[in-house]
Amino acid sequence: MLGRSSLYRTGSFRPENLGQNALALIGNLCFTLFVIGVLIFTIIAATYEPEDPLFHPSTKITTFLTSKSNATFKTDSTVMKTGEDFMAANQTAFETFLNETDIVKLIDAENSALGTAAEGTLPECNVNVDDPIDCRDPEVFHFMMETTIERFKDIHFYRFGKPVRGSNDSTCDMAWRFRPKEGKIASFYKDYRRFVITRSANCTLSIISIGEYHTGVNARKRKKNPKHNFEKKMEQLEKAVSLPVVGEVVNDSLPVVESESSFSHGKYLLYEMGGDKCKSMNHYLWSFLCALGEAQYLNRTLVMDLKICLSSIYTSSNQDEEGKDFRFYFDFEHLKESASILDQGQFWSDWEKWQKNDRLGLHLVDDFRVTPMKLADVKDALILRKFGSAEPDNYWYRVCEGETEPVVKRPWHLIWKSRRLMDIVSSIASRMNWDYDSVHIVRGEKAKNKELWPNLDADTSPDTLLSTLQDKIENGRNLYIAANEPNTDFFDPLKDKFSTHFLNDYKHLWDKDSEWYMETMNLNNGVPVEFDGYMRVSVDTEVFLRGKKQLETFNDLTNDCKDGINTCSVASN
Repeated sequence: MLGRSSLYRTGSFRPENLGQNALALIGNLCFTLFVIGVLIFTIIAATYEPEDPLFHPSTKITTFLTSKSNATFKTDSTVMKTGEDFMAANQTAFETFLNETDIVKLIDAENSALGTAAEGTLPECNVNVDDPIDCRDPEVFHFMMETTIERFKDIHFYRFGKPVRGSNDSTCDMAWRFRPKEGKIASFYKDYRRFVITRSANCTLSIISIGEYHTGVNARKRKKNPKHNFEKKMEQLEKAVSLPVVGEVVNDSLPVVESESSFSHGKYLLYEMGGDKCKSMNHYLWSFLCALGEAQYLNRTLVMDLKICLSSIYTSSNQDEEGKDFRFYFDFEHLKESASILDQGQFWSDWEKWQKNDRLGLHLVDDFRVTPMKLADVKDALILRKFGSAEPDNYWYRVCEGETEPVVKRPWHLIWKSRRLMDIVSSIASRMNWDYDSVHIVRGEKAKNKELWPNLDADTSPDTLLSTLQDKIENGRNLYIAANEPNTDFFDPLKDKFSTHFLNDYKHLWDKDSEWYMETMNLNNGVPVEFDGYMRVSVDTEVFLRGKKQLETFNDLTNDCKDGINTCSVASN
């Protein structure tokens, strides 16, 4: 008796109370399980990040852009779709192109106008073989056009520029606007090449050689630097939608306010701070386009920070990198010509000079739940949205959720990919004469993970690839391989059947002697710019998309699901 626990002396453990105790214990257990279930559900709901719909097939883009859903993103190193990706490839502007018959008609019309129509006699030859080639001579121009159309059979020509003198008396440079015959992207391209021309004793012209892509630098026209007019009406800006022309000289200088009067009459919107910094590029654009959409809704100039923090998922250092320039990745010239924007540094400089004298008001908004509709009647010169430190409520895109979503539209058509990067794409495609097939091969960490992708490693091995591709691509074809396999020697067995090409085969296009290197260094105040992971994936993807026949890993090479085992049905939704 003395050794018994004192618990046995309490009334609650008497035999007659055991039934009540059991019921109470079961009730407490059920309540505990209920609380745990609610807690788990709350955690899942708070941390769930849905698949980024922007990387679905294009048929689902419209549905996504009009959806009533929160927009959180998974970390993703893929390339963000931009405005030109949503343009229809069958533009009416592509229907009328030049061919050899058009050049013959042009020659006949000019001869007829000059009264020199051919009647079985040739014009008298009054020049010596060694005389300089007159690049302005219509005969030289016509001959260069005919030869170009005949030489490059896989592209359509839309415009030729008049030839100019090249590097010496026997060379002429000529530019033209073109598009691949089987082009899947809604854009024009510009090339300019150097022609080596000789003349025989009877004045017959011969073209000895045509240079590589963009060798005819004297035919490249420099653009003027027009001033940005901040008094443009938004209705006029909305009409300034055109087609991209890759290969033109890029003018992405910063907009400048012409005068104090122009600045003081302007209305501005500025987003400051927030949790969007150093996130993935798709997250950045989703938030930036929310700000741009609100600015357009309010008929205000968006004050933007051109400096970007590049997420570690794109950097060779595996660290977030500050100080990247918006213009490295996107077409700033198109943006500034199509929307009313101003650089943040320029804005604050002007604000400090003129704010007091002109009594310019500032309206501070520190809650994303204050909708753009509530700000429509604000008269102050500047609406400043400040975002706090608590994620995800400090994401810019939260402004465009809820009741704002059907009212403020993100202006996707204003964001195009950098034309400097697209010029590298065009250069690579041109070196394959725009006549190539492409395959996207995903290996890397996924190939190592047999639990989620049990067949991927074997299905993308060189021998299996050779067997699979032989049934899909003709022998001897140019084959561009976009892959995340760092060692391209891995694919050497494919060289027996195809002429293989990889992104690194063209690294001279961004090395220290390249045009891209010099232009981006100038943008970066003389500091060299790394060709980073996002740029690589962007160029690799765009070259792949321009292939005549395109094969994807998870559609054409393996039965594994893109997002892991048992996710194929989800991915296809």
